[in-house]
Amino acid sequence: MISRVPRSKRLLSALAGAFAITLGAFSLPSLAGDPFRANSPRPIGEKTQQAFNAIFLEGNYREAAEGLLQQAEAIEPNEPLVHAMQASIAYTDWQANKKDTALLETVKSYAIKTGETAERLKTTDAVRGNLYTAVSHGLEAATILEEEGSVRGAAKALGKLQQVYGFLDAAEKEAPQDPELNLIKGWMDLLIAVNLPFSDPTGAIARLEVASPSYLANRGIAVGYRDLKNYDEALKHVDRALEAAPNNPELHYLKAQILVRQAEKNKLPDQRHAAKADFAAALTKSNQLPKGLVAQIFFEHCRNQRRIDDRDRNCDVMRDQIRDNAGRWGPAASLLPALD
Repeated sequence: MISRVPRSKRLLSALAGAFAITLGAFSLPSLAGDPFRANSPRPIGEKTQQAFNAIFLEGNYREAAEGLLQQAEAIEPNEPLVHAMQASIAYTDWQANKKDTALLETVKSYAIKTGETAERLKTTDAVRGNLYTAVSHGLEAATILEEEGSVRGAAKALGKLQQVYGFLDAAEKEAPQDPELNLIKGWMDLLIAVNLPFSDPTGAIARLEVASPSYLANRGIAVGYRDLKNYDEALKHVDRALEAAPNNPELHYLKAQILVRQAEKNKLPDQRHAAKADFAAALTKSNQLPKGLVAQIFFEHCRNQRRIDDRDRNCDVMRDQIRDNAGRWGPAASLLPALD
């Protein structure tokens, strides 16, 4: 969904929000606690790894938010990734319920904790210390935009993003081939390329192609190609991501989006039927996703089905039924509104 907001705010929000999506990882059996590096792995704690695997491998935000992240924070409090992920989940909750100002305060609190733990980490791991210092400033940029708006907050947010790139550059000087660094910086560079006119995404895609874990790298490349309207390449990369993380509902949602856009571009009705299957696959795990995300997936699924059978459906009303449910998570799949 393309927001109807000024390009400057879309870009700043995209850059700040990039951290929320690139902080996860994919568990590789050859690694001892470090999902990014096959060589010279870092001592990332077991609970931290379990939490981000729940989110980014399985797409299970609920399991992470209601247990694993709290356990990781208690047992592994010096890991900045833990606090960054807490911030990203709180930011997702805030996007769905902007009347709850306490959620934004939670984002700010965890952004500060991310920066504090990253600063301490620099003494033993300059790459990750500088990397997560950059992440903390990116999260702070997101909260500035939310609190002050795109006009009043733009200068402050841009200042924060300049600090982001300063610390990313410091990390890159230490280890330019580091896969965790290339993953986060590759996502950011790609978001810049697809949001700014005349920007070339080639360099960002090249960086992501050597990033790790491969499933998150391919997810980023697929998003980039989707926004650049190169749907064949987008499908190729989302399929690669699904090979590594077949149970992730967000990847099925991404594939469905690409198929719908391809159907619209090429006038291929069969692509809508393929998209229907991926929307449905994503919604089988609706109760483990934030309800705002479930509402949006269902809305796009409903609109696609309306185009398939040409039947009148009030997709807006059904979407709002999901949004208005109590709690922060989507309803079980059996409780979603019926499309047939």
